[in-house]
Amino acid sequence: MTGTDPYVPGHGDSSYDVAHYDVVLKYRPSANRLDGDVTLHCRARQPLLALGIDLHGLQVAKLTADGLARWSQRGSKVMVTLRSTVQQGGEFTVRLRYSGHPGTVPSTELGDAGWEELTDGAIVAAQPHGAPAWFPCNDRPDAKATYTFAVTVPSEYYVAASGRLERTDRSGSTLTWHYQQRAPMACYLAAVQIGRYVARDLPGPTPVRVVAPSDLDGPGYQASFGAQPAMMAYFVDAFGPYPFEDYTTVVTDDDLEIPLESQSLSTFGRNFATDDWQSVRLVAHELAHQWFGNAVTLTRWKDIWLHEGFACYAEWLWSEESGRQSARDWAEHYHQKLASLPADLLLGDPSAELMFDDRVYKRGALTLHALRGVVGDRAFFEILQTWVSQHSGGSVTTADFVAHCGQVADQDLSELFEAWVYELPLPALPG
Repeated sequence: MTGTDPYVPGHGDSSYDVAHYDVVLKYRPSANRLDGDVTLHCRARQPLLALGIDLHGLQVAKLTADGLARWSQRGSKVMVTLRSTVQQGGEFTVRLRYSGHPGTVPSTELGDAGWEELTDGAIVAAQPHGAPAWFPCNDRPDAKATYTFAVTVPSEYYVAASGRLERTDRSGSTLTWHYQQRAPMACYLAAVQIGRYVARDLPGPTPVRVVAPSDLDGPGYQASFGAQPAMMAYFVDAFGPYPFEDYTTVVTDDDLEIPLESQSLSTFGRNFATDDWQSVRLVAHELAHQWFGNAVTLTRWKDIWLHEGFACYAEWLWSEESGRQSARDWAEHYHQKLASLPADLLLGDPSAELMFDDRVYKRGALTLHALRGVVGDRAFFEILQTWVSQHSGGSVTTADFVAHCGQVADQDLSELFEAWVYELPLPALPG
């Protein structure tokens, strides 16, 4: 099985979808020991007798399924053969019990992604191929499901997960944290972050929570993470209603090289708690991903600019809104910078090796600024808001966005997108 997306070969199975994941985990930080019991509620997309489930580095002890005949685990795949064929549209469940010491999923082009130990705790950094490092899944970006999480840890640890906290249950020296993600979510956007944290609820109509070490405070914290209610209010005005039930930012005690995106949850190291623009912009960037990347998600990884270009442009919008440089100033700055670099990256299909190249972010943002210059502010923000409202919970392509822009603006924008997305030379910015 070669997988469903050339950027992440070997991942995913297009013959079925998972409608819901019921994820039950027990984790011991001192030993980096994970025990899992996960049930996949599935639906066949075609007549189905055999299927593949992605799981890396963890050993399955028991697997049961409706009509199970046999199963085997090889490398990063669990192959399941059912006793009888499930017809297209038919529903079935698969339950896997597994254990081991979770780590990352390696990739020559993409680097490692998955479960990472901290000095005291753990984080999930799954984008784009690390979800199988901690739970069995159908690892396709276009395969969205709802989730429940029940994560048991020693009682001194806090668990944050991609969903709404429903309750905690104490049993002796352990605490089980129950979360529910009711909005459809791609596997790579699911996360659990574990550490010795305290939770702080920030003021505002949209629930915003910071989960961080108890000693994290000061002017740098207030300028970055403390600014999130204001960022949220502005993005709601610009992009439309916040698409999930709440938003959590985890700040680890360890420094992290880059922030981590997941659905309704973002993760930073405490080194980002500064008033420097490089920290503030990334706090805005990860929040913007909740609209662009999480609520509305790419169908194939080649369209990553639909996530990163949009979140990057949101940085520029927040810069202007908060009294810093205008979006136009940032556009001119990065246009000049990109013009000095090799024109060898195709925004609409950058390759797995270059999908997170900074040129994808900046040229993607410049594409949106060019669109804004052509259609005007009123049509531009209507495009963004209706894009989210019409596609929230779904998966999209660049062609979908081009068609959407043309419909909302009532004009042919194909030449603009052809030049910015599908040709190598850098176009001039509109006046």
